Amino acid sequence: MEATFFTLPSSNSHSYPFSLKSHFNNPLTLPTHPHFKPKSKNLTIRSAISRTKKEETVETVKQQLEDCYLLAGISYKGLTVKQFQELRSQLPDTTKLLVAKNTLVLKAIEGTKWEALKPCMKGMNAWLFVHSEEIPAALKPYRTFQKEKKLEDNDFTGAVFEGKFYGPEEFKALETLPTRAEIYSQLLGSLKGPASAVVGTIQAPARNLVMVLKAYVKKLEEEGGNQ
Repeated sequence: MEATFFTLPSSNSHSYPFSLKSHFNNPLTLPTHPHFKPKSKNLTIRSAISRTKKEETVETVKQQLEDCYLLAGISYKGLTVKQFQELRSQLPDTTKLLVAKNTLVLKAIEGTKWEALKPCMKGMNAWLFVHSEEIPAALKPYRTFQKEKKLEDNDFTGAVFEGKFYGPEEFKALETLPTRAEIYSQLLGSLKGPASAVVGTIQAPARNLVMVLKAYVKKLEEEGGNQ
């Protein structure tokens, strides 16, 4: 019967790249690679995510500005998520409510007619995008909501309509603009009535006259398309 003996390599033996330290790392010891910076890497990832979210918000605002007739700011400090959901459910389909930082909204409106909104870029704002000519109908739901919830401090902070800035004290002018039906009635009444009525319409504030003429042109275009 033969016996086989195993011996460890002597100092004169061929050396092998074998290290107990390399094969049995202490799990409690952090890697000591000179380029390993876990904190910096995590910060970089978070920064990239934050930058992406900001870019998405700016793009969303720009999309909402397309075919927008009025953009208004609302002070939302103190409003709950539930209240926001309730308010959104009461708005017309053509009106969108968006919460975004002033700096991001300002970036989206730079170089556009909406840049006139700068004076209300203070505090915490929610933004109302009105995609309809029916301005009073778009603003009324919030006024009603504001009174019901007793949110006197959560007022409109400003708005831009047709390139002009309206402060909180000027909102009555926006909330009392004539409806489409009233514009038609006013225009038709002027055309069918005496010359003095037509002159009265022409001498009305330029903004009202422009709205009347726009509505009438659109009406003619619609009638022409249906023929």
